[in-house]
Amino acid sequence: MLAAEPEARAVLRPRQRRDAVPQTRWMHRPEATLWTRAALSAMKDHGTPLVEMVPGDIGYWCPAYRQAGPDQRGAFWVGFLSALAKHESTYRPDAVGGGGLWYGLMQILPSTARLYGCRARSGAALKDGAANLSCAIRIMARTVPRDGVIHAHSTRFKRRWRGVSADWGPMRSVRKRDDIAVWLRQQSYCRPLESLRPRLRPAGFSAVPASKAPGRGGVPG
Repeated sequence: MLAAEPEARAVLRPRQRRDAVPQTRWMHRPEATLWTRAALSAMKDHGTPLVEMVPGDIGYWCPAYRQAGPDQRGAFWVGFLSALAKHESTYRPDAVGGGGLWYGLMQILPSTARLYGCRARSGAALKDGAANLSCAIRIMARTVPRDGVIHAHSTRFKRRWRGVSADWGPMRSVRKRDDIAVWLRQQSYCRPLESLRPRLRPAGFSAVPASKAPGRGGVPG
């Protein structure tokens, strides 16, 4: 049997139900479903540049992304936002940092929100979780395609931090990036299809009857 082409792999993966939401890191919050659905909606609107591109460093964040379809890619970005929100605001929509400078789940500066054309343009408006996430997606949909990566740093350029790291401080920490990436790679939307399939019993192996199975300590009973 021929190996499935990249375009076919997304079809082979079981489709999500329309009412299903991807796994996120804010699942424990009462607003979780609202935030997730709002972010998914934004991904299908002004977040489409993210879904349509393949970041150069995507293998570190989400091995299955390159062969994924639009819905699965959107799920990754929402999961990514939820994991980054842990380090930005510890999932608190009313968080205010920097002495009154940054607001909400993703700690966005109101002037930055206005610059990128977000609907939430004031500190008070950015305390709305859904609006804050929508704004973050609008920003990332410009910076990630612009730089071609989710994260990069180089002293060769005037703008040293690139991708999401250009605007979100936790992305500049190796420890926090690793924490985000490790969590993402464990999610079904980031695991290659092969890792989700049940593994066949190796040839030549057969089930051991319970009566002949080793007892405690590996000694036959």
